Amino acid sequence: MLINLFFFILSIVPSVLIVIWLRNRKKQNALYLQSCKSAIIRGTICVMPILVVSATFHLARNLLIRFIFPDMNALVSQAIYTFIVLAFSEELVKYIMFRHLLRKNISNYSLADITAFMVIIGTVFGLVEDIPYAIGATPSIMLIRGLTMGHVGYGFIMGWFYGKHIETGKKIYGIVAFGLPFLIHGLYDFSLSEELLKTNDNLAFIGLSLAVLDVVLIILMIRFFLISRKKERCTNQLIEKTIEVNL
Repeated sequence: MLINLFFFILSIVPSVLIVIWLRNRKKQNALYLQSCKSAIIRGTICVMPILVVSATFHLARNLLIRFIFPDMNALVSQAIYTFIVLAFSEELVKYIMFRHLLRKNISNYSLADITAFMVIIGTVFGLVEDIPYAIGATPSIMLIRGLTMGHVGYGFIMGWFYGKHIETGKKIYGIVAFGLPFLIHGLYDFSLSEELLKTNDNLAFIGLSLAVLDVVLIILMIRFFLISRKKERCTNQLIEKTIEVNL
């Protein structure tokens, strides 16, 4: 019991560090800190609406199978469950929470700010989601979930593309902001299902590949914020020098 608790705490350390790191990007910016706090709260409470939405879709799926398609193939049924009941419900609620956070003062946020808010929402939700998954899980599974952090990667994709949508006004970025994380999330969940693996054991490489992709997304996210930090410093220094010259 104590060993499992130790590994669970160890597994959530990377996610906690990401939230702290992103929150401290702009310690002196009150609006940014307030929005980060709001993102943390939204990432925590979005679990409840996700349960409601997923339960609704789950009921609709069961009614569909029972009354309209009673002979539905098990693989198709599982695909509907993983893509719609799980992935679509979670990404939809997170997306709504994210957009609601940005409804005010959006013009005061940079691309990096917008991306950070969504990453925080996804990371905090992932932390809350890990609690029930940790019950009965082995230490190795907890560590794998703690290192891959799928919701961090999905949050990065959603935040960056939505930020580009705001920055450029191009609708395609807004579509990709929701569609891409939904597809990756759904495919990852589906790749781990027994129904798919029963068809061919070799298909396990899909889940492994997507787990590697999650890690790559985290690396890209860290690189993005480090580069953004350097740009912000250069911009601030340029503004300060300009003020000094004018004075």
